[in-house]
Amino acid sequence: MKSVKGQIVLKFLDHWSHLPSLSLAKLIYKNNKSAFIDVENVRSLVRYYRGQKGDADRQKVKDKEHVTTEKAQQAKALGVANPFGLPESDEAEWEPFILPKAATRILLLSDIHVPYHNIEAVSKAIEYGKQQKVNAIVFNGDTVDCYALSRYESDPRKRRFGEELEATRQLLQVFRKEFDGVPFYFKLGNHEERFEAYLRTKAPELIGTSDFTMDQLLRFEDLGCTLIQDKRVIKAGKLSIMHGHEFGKSGSGSGAVNPAHTYYNRAKVSVICGHNHQTSEHSERSLDGKVVTAWSTGCLSELHPEFLPVNKWNHGFAIIRVDGNGDFEVDNLRIIKGKVR
Repeated sequence: MKSVKGQIVLKFLDHWSHLPSLSLAKLIYKNNKSAFIDVENVRSLVRYYRGQKGDADRQKVKDKEHVTTEKAQQAKALGVANPFGLPESDEAEWEPFILPKAATRILLLSDIHVPYHNIEAVSKAIEYGKQQKVNAIVFNGDTVDCYALSRYESDPRKRRFGEELEATRQLLQVFRKEFDGVPFYFKLGNHEERFEAYLRTKAPELIGTSDFTMDQLLRFEDLGCTLIQDKRVIKAGKLSIMHGHEFGKSGSGSGAVNPAHTYYNRAKVSVICGHNHQTSEHSERSLDGKVVTAWSTGCLSELHPEFLPVNKWNHGFAIIRVDGNGDFEVDNLRIIKGKVR
């Protein structure tokens, strides 16, 4: 027997099968907000019933009416007639992940790098988030270090990948205990992307299988945590949230006046990123009076790692407040000598 959520999704698939998965998910969520956590929760079910979550899940779908390949679905959604017989395109759907409007006080945490996290810094972020009564937490990339999966030479004495995962699960369980009922959003950074890169070279047959994804390995279903992947931009009202690696090495902020200045030059919209482990801000006012600001946040990991002991890093995190119009305020906070400033 199908769940209530499944019945809702299938009903919409019967009438709106031409829509891309994300567009359909937005439509379903708009009309059924009481049944789903957020748009991403709906999108995951849409992709399940379309057979787009890997071979293992595709075999579980009993009703194959809506099962199709992503490429075929995208072509159908776009109404691509292909009158000239061009070869099939591998172009993928790429849209931002939109946080629900209920996420009005967001705790943004970047670059925890478990198991190389700084306990004092993470503790201060938890304390401050509780004081601010946040109603959403975004783990904005590089929450797990994935040290053992790096393409660079690794020290065999360091923790193995399985131990890193267990430590990360423990950390997320602490957050769940301290922020009961608060939705978590977990964006993949360049360090988490080491996992799929490792699979591509070592075990490509496992890519796309449901048991070998970051959300399954970290037990997101038990934690009330939503996975955000594919380098997708997160939208909190009118503010864009990125890890920072999405711009590539040339746009990551290294070597610039400060990371925020580089992110401003690349994004041209208000954006907040992690990745550089450095708190910075850059604003410019346009001729018509519009102010665009870019921020980079500090990290919550060790500040003097073996591979780069001398650096400009600092501990920090951010609080984002969003109103009903999508306007926002950002508190880009540093942790200095045990105090949040």
